[in-house]
Amino acid sequence: MHPSLTALRPALRTVGGLALAGGAGVTWSLVEARWYALREVTVPVLPAGQAPLRVLHVSDLHLTPGQRRKVDWVRDLATLDPHLVVDTGDNWAHRDSMPALLRALEPLLALPGAFVLGSNDYVAPMPKNPARYLLPDARRAPARPPVELPWRELVARLTSAGWTDLSNRRDALEVDGRRLSLVGTDDAHLEQDRFPAAGGPDDARARSDRRDAPDIDLHVGVTHAPYRRVLDAMHADGVDLMIAGHTHGGQLTVPLWGALTTNCDLDTGRAKGLHGWPGARPDRAGGAGSAWLHVSAGLGTSPYAPVRFACRPEATLLTLVAA
Repeated sequence: MHPSLTALRPALRTVGGLALAGGAGVTWSLVEARWYALREVTVPVLPAGQAPLRVLHVSDLHLTPGQRRKVDWVRDLATLDPHLVVDTGDNWAHRDSMPALLRALEPLLALPGAFVLGSNDYVAPMPKNPARYLLPDARRAPARPPVELPWRELVARLTSAGWTDLSNRRDALEVDGRRLSLVGTDDAHLEQDRFPAAGGPDDARARSDRRDAPDIDLHVGVTHAPYRRVLDAMHADGVDLMIAGHTHGGQLTVPLWGALTTNCDLDTGRAKGLHGWPGARPDRAGGAGSAWLHVSAGLGTSPYAPVRFACRPEATLLTLVAA
């Protein structure tokens, strides 16, 4: 072998090793994107003496036609027998996904539920340079008009099944003998969020329902994208538990480090899981005055980036217990 090639041999081995590792990582990320996980989390937030309340949080399905395994997995969540289902949006990613989505949600729609919409409920995703997600704000004007999805029909289907639309609205529900007040916003990523004033026109049904009802047991905030302005408004409103999605948990995370981005102005330390807002968790030092915040890593991805790494797709069963 030529001496110059001999000298290059260590470098060639390194490059080859990196290429193999990179290929293995890409292969695994494609597999992990379909390795759905059920997370179970206990939240000590109910009034003293109350029995547990099970809340199923589903988010970011980004469903496309043909994803039968995801449809079957979501349908099976009904066997958990939750008292309430909360859907935080981005349900689909294709204009022809309505039949698949309705099949996925069918058993859950028989249960009490509440929902808000995300950006990809309104418009189909478009190709985007993944490196943009590392910028402080990944949004940009699209090069061509986005494809509008049949979101009005989606809202009509969900509400006709009995689920409560919380897009810039307030409402109240009785769930397993408990009285819940709910407040939600439309998608903050599209800047369609308008936090509804208490006692305003969007609060009419809740106020009417409360007149002869016992005191509210829990005040819950629901949003798709957990922008700080939305969480601050919910905290100021006295929300006990905030529920959000959108972040995909970072989607591609670094082991032992965590998420690199949340695709909003939420810090990466809260990219997924149970936290406190604005401070530490209420059950930990420094958490006095904080509310509970749960952010779902979601069940899907954009069809243009169908990968996850160290961040499995998930739904979460929140078991609310007495504080």
